Amino acid sequence: MKKRIIAGNWKMYKTSSEAKDLVHGILNGMKEMNLPADREVLVFPPVIHVKEVHEMAKGSKLSVGVQNMYFEAEGAFTGEVSPKMVKDAGAKYILIGHSERRHIFKESDELLNKKVKAAYDNDLIPMLCIGELLEEYEAGKTNEVCKKQLVEGLKDITADQAKKLTVAYEPVWAIGTGKVATPEIAESVQKYVRSVLADMFGQDIADLIPILYGGSAKPDNAAGLLSQPNVDGLLIGGACLKADSFLAIAKL
Repeated sequence: MKKRIIAGNWKMYKTSSEAKDLVHGILNGMKEMNLPADREVLVFPPVIHVKEVHEMAKGSKLSVGVQNMYFEAEGAFTGEVSPKMVKDAGAKYILIGHSERRHIFKESDELLNKKVKAAYDNDLIPMLCIGELLEEYEAGKTNEVCKKQLVEGLKDITADQAKKLTVAYEPVWAIGTGKVATPEIAESVQKYVRSVLADMFGQDIADLIPILYGGSAKPDNAAGLLSQPNVDGLLIGGACLKADSFLAIAKL
């Protein structure tokens, strides 16, 4: 059964006390919701808070992920965290290839592919992010860019592994800008993304892979986005930093 995933990427926000307050608010709100069996609510805190958030979320329906990791098991990689550390902290998901990792930290498709493989090797669920820059969107290269990022990011991944894959389409021009792709734009791209996944892994598996939309999703536009047949959830930025706005989307 394909899930509907509502995920919140906290990015570089929240001190320890602020993180606790936010998680308390989310957990209290979720207790009052009758979430469908196919709904998954997920947060990606800064790595320093992951273990604490995981402990708070035990026994609830709130899942926890990490925003980034290195692909090596261990070693002299100052400032990085390994897949084993991520797993030990209680994370279930790993966010890979967020546009800020691609464009600020210059992470290549080759590096991201190594991270995807490391996720599978450590029983983590990769959420691979793809998406185009404004100039690529305006030049009509959206599908070309997304296909390249998918094919190269998932190189050598088997169909069986792809059953656990999650993909997030995030047009870079709509992240933190206040702009948002219309539901029709999101649907068109995500339908194409699913066709690429079908070419890679077969239609049956492609139909099982949740494809999320990420890019200025908020309570006032979330319902329209989620109404589209190929929008299986949302990867939320700013609106996830307050429990009430995040929960307003999670219950849709």
